Amino acid sequence: MSIWNRISDALSALASGESLSEVFEKLRSTPERSVAFTIAVIALGAKMAKADGQVTRDEVTAFREVFQISAEDEIQAARVFNLARQDVAGFETYAERIANMFDEHDGRICFLMEGLFHIAMADGEYHPKEDDFLARVADIFGMDEMMFRSLRTRFVPDTTPNPYDVLGVTTDTPMDEVRKKWRNLVRDMHPDRVIARGLPQEAVKLAETRLVAINQAWEEIRSLKQPEPA
Repeated sequence: MSIWNRISDALSALASGESLSEVFEKLRSTPERSVAFTIAVIALGAKMAKADGQVTRDEVTAFREVFQISAEDEIQAARVFNLARQDVAGFETYAERIANMFDEHDGRICFLMEGLFHIAMADGEYHPKEDDFLARVADIFGMDEMMFRSLRTRFVPDTTPNPYDVLGVTTDTPMDEVRKKWRNLVRDMHPDRVIARGLPQEAVKLAETRLVAINQAWEEIRSLKQPEPA
């Protein structure tokens, strides 16, 4: 059964008058968490798309890029998107319910935020209200400021990437610890590990993008730390 068929089953509860945000409360078991992840990115993305006052075609297209939505699944994706826009519940309600499902150290939280950043940048502009939105969601998720800055530097072109932020270390972190952090991040981005954490197949694309940034950051730090030739 595809992820979109499972989403359709989850949304069947709406026939009894429940809101989309209330469906999240039922998606707690391990097999259902990939469904929760997918719904969360689309629902929060729909709320964020309204943050700057308009929903563009580019932002809708971004959903297809994140999830590689096939033609036959577009109806279900569009349904989630529209239900989220129409739901009286605010974005904080969605974020709080997701925060209750996943620990702040769970890799799925980071992937969800990456999906939101991808959608925010879909129209080529990073609006201040979108930054406020994402910062608030990150705060609800319990994401530390350094990790949030790391995500923003990788997705926002006008932001100069700080390699230390990307790896989640500081300029004072010993090089052996930086190397260890880099290796751990590379290991965590392996497709098998991504899927094993209950993320949908589509999250692999985000992992590949993140891996490129992680390796670039490592190479930059290593070049900065190398002693100059005598």
